[in-house]
Amino acid sequence: MPLAGEILVRRPVVVIIGPTAVGKTDTAIQVAQVLDGEIISADSRQVYQYMDVGTAKPTPEQRAAIPHYLIDMVTPDKFYTAVDFQAQAVAAIEDIQARGKLPLVVGGTGQYISALLEGWQFPEVQANYELRSELEAYAEAQGWEALLERLRAVDPVTAERIDGRNIRRVVRALEVSLESGRPFSEFQQKHPPAYDVVQFGLTLDRAALYERADRRVGHMVEAGLVEEVRALVEAGYTWNLSAMSGLGYLQIGYYLRGEMSLDEALTDLCHQTHAFIRRQYTWFRKYNAAAHWLESNTDAADQISTQIQR
Repeated sequence: MPLAGEILVRRPVVVIIGPTAVGKTDTAIQVAQVLDGEIISADSRQVYQYMDVGTAKPTPEQRAAIPHYLIDMVTPDKFYTAVDFQAQAVAAIEDIQARGKLPLVVGGTGQYISALLEGWQFPEVQANYELRSELEAYAEAQGWEALLERLRAVDPVTAERIDGRNIRRVVRALEVSLESGRPFSEFQQKHPPAYDVVQFGLTLDRAALYERADRRVGHMVEAGLVEEVRALVEAGYTWNLSAMSGLGYLQIGYYLRGEMSLDEALTDLCHQTHAFIRRQYTWFRKYNAAAHWLESNTDAADQISTQIQR
């Protein structure tokens, strides 16, 4: 809290959100080049090492052109939560601002962005890895729906709003509820940080966006998605890991285990990506009402840069 007579200086932060495949990375890099910015990734899959193709990480050339943060933070067998993201994003923002540059928070993981901008307060419950393993094994054996019902029994509020397919988040919510004896939802108070936030959302006509997402699936296969997933398995990363349940990795797993042909797996990946895009838009409508939405085209970066410079 500032002392009497002090002025609370609100520090600028630019946020660029949007669904998968809409073009956030290219736009953000262009904006960062114009405004002397650096990029903080808000993507729950790009935090994993060795998972480059399937998570559409910025290329080495893009990362060399503009510094990127919160990419390749943990190995695929480790947990990485919104708590980790919030703490590390705040540290990155402070570092970027201290050097006189502009932080750009860029990504499609709505929970991460909301946790940062709204200042979610998280329970100080230590990790119980034995419980996590038991819950993950339960989800693998019974399905994500069954795990979600276990959460609903102890915390119906969180069960209603969480993405049940995200095993990692459901496991954490259950862990907190069971270890503390209180519903996870009771802990989620908010203390927004003193940032001067400007939010932009990138969007496309839905049919055009689905087509772009489908093309990207093809590009990922050409870039070595199957080989990447096979290498992860050969390195000892098992199918029950949360990281391996992500889009692309799950479907290629079906193929590598002989449960689907490659064409069937890629068709499923396209369909599941469309569903994921719909869920992202649902989150953005509910939690990012302050965003200025722009068509993702060649002018988007110029429009953002112009509005920030005013």
